[in-house]
Amino acid sequence: MTNKNIDIENFDQELDNICEECLNKDESVSQNLILMGYKICKSCRISKTIFPI
Repeated sequence: MTNKNIDIENFDQELDNICEECLNKDESVSQNLILMGYKICKSCRISKTIFPI
């Protein structure tokens, strides 16, 4: 197995669309991972923006 195959497998595991905060599956998780670098869904992102604790 080459390094390229390992990187592809890790990338597929990261894009499982499961939020790290609420553990719900949502399409916005992969979008936020690409845009912000965090694996959070749209609703968790809004709550973190309003209440940043």
